Amino acid sequence: MFLDFYGTLVHEDDVFIEEICSKILRTTSTGTTTKEIGKYWWDSFSKTFNSSFGDNFRTQREIELHSLEDTIAFYNSSENPKELSEILFDHWQAPQLFEDTNVFLKNISSTPKIILSNIDRNDIQSAIHHNGLSLKNIITSEDVKSYKPRPEMFQQALEAYNLSPLEVLHVGDSLSSDVAGAQNLGIKVAWINRKNKVLPENYCPDYIINSLQELISLFKP
Repeated sequence: MFLDFYGTLVHEDDVFIEEICSKILRTTSTGTTTKEIGKYWWDSFSKTFNSSFGDNFRTQREIELHSLEDTIAFYNSSENPKELSEILFDHWQAPQLFEDTNVFLKNISSTPKIILSNIDRNDIQSAIHHNGLSLKNIITSEDVKSYKPRPEMFQQALEAYNLSPLEVLHVGDSLSSDVAGAQNLGIKVAWINRKNKVLPENYCPDYIINSLQELISLFKP
């Protein structure tokens, strides 16, 4: 099993992103909203993220800081981008587990698991240690100089563990990174839809689940 980490096993950083956008809103004279700030920030982040691979690779921390600097400058805010970015970095290193994570991992303990994460290696290793998880097989964006949904991370996982795409199920919460990324290589995907989002017509996960526990029966002997 290939497993995404943030948004799948542990909580994403949505709350902290909202907090940062609120701080920027309070220190700008520009007529705007936290939603508009968040969109500008995301667009700035995505522009660098999408071109970050190979010789142009930049770590998640570098991209996040750069996009925050851009956003703060655009809104002429007095906030310090390095201080705001630390709010996110602290979360990345010590995220909260979802309630179903430990039960899920315990029940599929005999199934080989490989974490595939777009977050920097030091951060995800800190997060795993913080939560006391026994997850040793990890491939990150830093290892392959590429981010999901590009194929390099999936390809390295298949090659490193001598697996064919038909032998693997990838589990993740992102339609673009996890579902599309894995399916492009012929890997089946279980999309975990914890927030009951409407599935866009252009995506077709092999499985749709609201909780990790729904997958246990697939892997029980």
